[in-house]
Amino acid sequence: MDSATLLSAVSLVYLGSWFGYVVYATSRSIWVGRLATGLLASAWFLNGAGFVMRWMESHQLGHGRIPLTNQYESMVVFSWAIALIYLVIELRYRNRIIGAFVAPLPFLGLGLGSLLFDTNIRPLVPALQSNWLTAHVITCFLGYAAFAVSFGVSLLYIVRGKLSPGGALGGLIPSEDFLDHLNYRAVATGFPFLSVGIITGAIWADVAWGTYWSWDPKETWSLITWLVYAAFLHARLSRGWSGRRTAILSIAGFGATLFTYFGVNFLLSGLHSYA
Repeated sequence: MDSATLLSAVSLVYLGSWFGYVVYATSRSIWVGRLATGLLASAWFLNGAGFVMRWMESHQLGHGRIPLTNQYESMVVFSWAIALIYLVIELRYRNRIIGAFVAPLPFLGLGLGSLLFDTNIRPLVPALQSNWLTAHVITCFLGYAAFAVSFGVSLLYIVRGKLSPGGALGGLIPSEDFLDHLNYRAVATGFPFLSVGIITGAIWADVAWGTYWSWDPKETWSLITWLVYAAFLHARLSRGWSGRRTAILSIAGFGATLFTYFGVNFLLSGLHSYA
C-alpha cells in the first residue's frame, strides 16, 4: 500500500468519525461519543503516518523532499492540522458536540484532495528548494486549521441562536457564552501562526525572488485574511464585540482563508501559481 491509497482510506475514517459525532449530538450516547473521538484520533494518527510514508517514498524516488509542495500535499497537512487542533480543544473542554461541525472539514479536505488532485510525487520546482519551506507552510496551515475550528464553532453559535432555549436540540448544544469564548480562543490561537507564516514567507520570497513583498495575489490575499482576523481580535478586545457579530466575522475570515488557499491558486495567476 502506498501513501496515496492509505490517505484515501483515512478520508473514510474521517467520514465515519463525522457520522459518529452527528449521532452523538442527537442521542447523547456516551459510547457513540467515545467511538467518534476514537475514530477521529485514529484518522489523525493515520493521516500523519501517510504523510511520513509519502516523505519516505519521496526519498526512495530520489527527490528527498518534505511533502508540502503541491495542492494535494497541502490538503493532507491541512486535514491533519484541523483534526489535531479540534482534538486538543475537545480534550481541554470535554465537549463533543462541536465535532459534528468540525469533523467534516478534515474529511472534505483529504477526500477532495485525493479525488481532485494529482497524487504523484514530483521533484521540487526551483522556487520551492529552500529551508524556509517547512516553517512557512506548517505555520500557515496550523493557523488555517485553527480558523477552520473557529468557523465550525461560529456555525454552531448561529444555529444555537435560532433554537428555542427549551427545545430538545437547544438543550444539547453548549451555551452561547461558551461558544463565543471558544471562537475567540480558536482565532487567538490561529492568528500568531498565520503571522509567523506570513513573516517566514516574506523572508523566503526575498531569498527566492529578491524582494520581501511583491503584492502577488497570494501575498495580497494572505494580508487580507490577516487583516480580517486582526479586526476580529481588535473588535473583541478593544470594542467589546462578542456573540453573533464576532461569529459572522469569523465566518467571513474563513471565507477569506479559503479564497487565499484555493481561489488564488485556480482563479488568479502569480508567483505562487505552482502551488
